[in-house]
Amino acid sequence: MMNHETDLSIAQRVTPQSIFDVAHTLGLSTDRLYPIGPYIAKVLNQDPVETPKKRGRLILVTAMNPTKAGEGKTTVTVGLGDALALLGKRTCVTLREPSMGPVFGVKGGAAGGGRSQVIPMEDLNLHFTGDIHAVTSAHNLLSALVDNHIHFRKSPRLDGQKVNWHRVLDMNDRSLRSVILGAGPESGTPRVSSFSITAASEIMAILCPARDSQDLRNRLSNIIVGESEEKELVRVGSLDFQGALSVVLHRAIYPNLVQTLVGTPVLVHGGPFANIAHGTNSLIADNLALEQAEFVVTEAGFGADLGGQKFLDLVSPIAGFSPDGVVVVATLRAIKHHGGAKDFIEPNTHAIINGIANLLGHLENLRDVYGQEPVAAINEFPGDLPREIGLVQELLTKAGFQSSLTQVWAKGAEGGVDLAQKVLSSVENTSRKKGLTNRTLGHGAEPGSPVHEAVEKVAQTIYGAKNVSFSPQAQKSLDQLAARGLDRLPICMAKTQYSFSADPNLRGRPRNFEYPVRDLKVSGGAGFVVVFGGDIMTMPGLSPTPAAMGMDISPRGTISGLF
Repeated sequence: MMNHETDLSIAQRVTPQSIFDVAHTLGLSTDRLYPIGPYIAKVLNQDPVETPKKRGRLILVTAMNPTKAGEGKTTVTVGLGDALALLGKRTCVTLREPSMGPVFGVKGGAAGGGRSQVIPMEDLNLHFTGDIHAVTSAHNLLSALVDNHIHFRKSPRLDGQKVNWHRVLDMNDRSLRSVILGAGPESGTPRVSSFSITAASEIMAILCPARDSQDLRNRLSNIIVGESEEKELVRVGSLDFQGALSVVLHRAIYPNLVQTLVGTPVLVHGGPFANIAHGTNSLIADNLALEQAEFVVTEAGFGADLGGQKFLDLVSPIAGFSPDGVVVVATLRAIKHHGGAKDFIEPNTHAIINGIANLLGHLENLRDVYGQEPVAAINEFPGDLPREIGLVQELLTKAGFQSSLTQVWAKGAEGGVDLAQKVLSSVENTSRKKGLTNRTLGHGAEPGSPVHEAVEKVAQTIYGAKNVSFSPQAQKSLDQLAARGLDRLPICMAKTQYSFSADPNLRGRPRNFEYPVRDLKVSGGAGFVVVFGGDIMTMPGLSPTPAAMGMDISPRGTISGLF
């Protein structure tokens, strides 16, 4: 690929297939499509059939702890899907929807890269089909309804100072991390509140595990908005707001069908971040893909300690299935970073030997804790030295792990054939071990464990911590959970993506550190407790030079600078 080519310019040169042809590839009839232009469609629900179809095999793509630039996990996911299709497998890729916060912030476009992209790229990155806007609107509608309920002192009477339902926006804006509501005349009762990015909304966390519209409505009813003046929990169902929220989300529940550069079907649906939520696309999309395809390649956000752990421990038990194969994306620059290097371009054997511990830590967790046979995908970047890649592969082989040099950014499907073949071999080995009708679910934290025990198990088993410390606020929250009978819900860990620990500066494979829990929050509708570790925030800020500064549109409507 020539250096002057950008992801956007490559995508703009490709004429996508008709979305009806893409649907036909996946075996979907046209009457199930709700087209949004010629290249995007929502896939409508179908009545259950009496005889279930044979389900496909699920491949989970996760990663080592990344650098701030990202390691190309989506690119590898798309490229692997294209490579499996090239090998004659009926394949579907399932992904999350890009949030406009990161798109305009640090990352730019979030549809893959090079020859392994999802198109139409501009639509995907900018508003898409409006699902994230619908989540934003539903969340903020609930905020407005709650404030209105308080203003008119309706029953049950909410304590205005005990409302824990804040507002959201799909944009990075640090100035909204703390706000004062009701400060003006006739504006209600003043109180301190905040905004989170929409990806952190509980409604986003509800949309992704919901099985259908009725399940979505039931989950919305269970959202806890605060406490009454009598100190009882107040849920959406007791306020009868779930109907209105369901109306706002009535089309957002349908997954979105698009395609890769070479026409492989892609279902894009839902958008929770893995550092502050569970980081996986919707179960509706996964189930649809598994019903229609032989192989489904899905992606979990950030590293295997975040999105990967949550897919296996949180999502799999809800879904009733677990991956048949796992890929862990790695790059030379991330390995060097975790080995202490400051310059990722210069040769640095010492940094590779030290930094490989981070990658091995993720691979060992997947093998030893979850019983998977992970394959390490070394995602090649321009300037990578063959001898350094060879050293990484040698170290992985010595540790007993398969690896593949993955060149899907530059070569597309052909650059992922070796990875696809090794994944197919791993899938067959895993299937023989556990049997297709008895798939093992994750067990990093045992279901039904008290919250504090589950937190300790994940921190010690997955992260490598020696112990867990709970702040006074976290201990108070634990006591409240126990008092209300909510202390055995599953947990969703919220922490930095840049380290196994809660400290982004603690690189490599740290051991015997103290993992600090700052606070806990119940997501009643999603059905889990969010555990905040360290200084993790739910509203990101923009960088000194955000990606937005390089974006523009021509008089003819051609977008530039999206990456």
